[in-house]
Amino acid sequence: MKETLEFNHKKQCGLWLILIGIVLIIAVIFGGKFLVNPFVFLIGYYACFLSVNANKKVRERLSQGAISQKQIKMIYFSIAALFLLMFCIAGPFIPGWHWRQIWLGVLMATAIHFFLWFFIHGWSMVVLGIVCIIIAAIGYVFPAISVSVICIADAAAKLICGIYLLFFSRPSKFTPSATK
Repeated sequence: MKETLEFNHKKQCGLWLILIGIVLIIAVIFGGKFLVNPFVFLIGYYACFLSVNANKKVRERLSQGAISQKQIKMIYFSIAALFLLMFCIAGPFIPGWHWRQIWLGVLMATAIHFFLWFFIHGWSMVVLGIVCIIIAAIGYVFPAISVSVICIADAAAKLICGIYLLFFSRPSKFTPSATK
């Protein structure tokens, strides 16, 4: 059985990505010894989450159609996967407070979890995931590059994708091919 996925919430995702990109940049500016200020980031993250994703009026205004129950389940699964990925990739560096490795791990975990968002928002999430993985990998491979630069590049990728989704994308559909 083929189930067609409808991607009708791209504008909401776009606004979310724009706001998170801005929050990340502000957290870098106030980074201090943390490189990226976790307090600024977490306060901004949750404020944006409540403003966009938990705000029914914003969701309805930006929605361009229905979302399926399977997509809603995938949203929860992707959030759980994000936290599991962060625990596995960044978590081992928390006891030693290795902020560079912690933030690179957070960026990598976030990038990987974007692939799950394909089922919610479409192919743009795959592209964003690939770009963000490359950015985080550059941070791992080239330790001379400041985490601030890596985070700004990551934030820029999110801003660009967010602007595209919010202002230029249209609802789309995906029907998987039948396998033989």
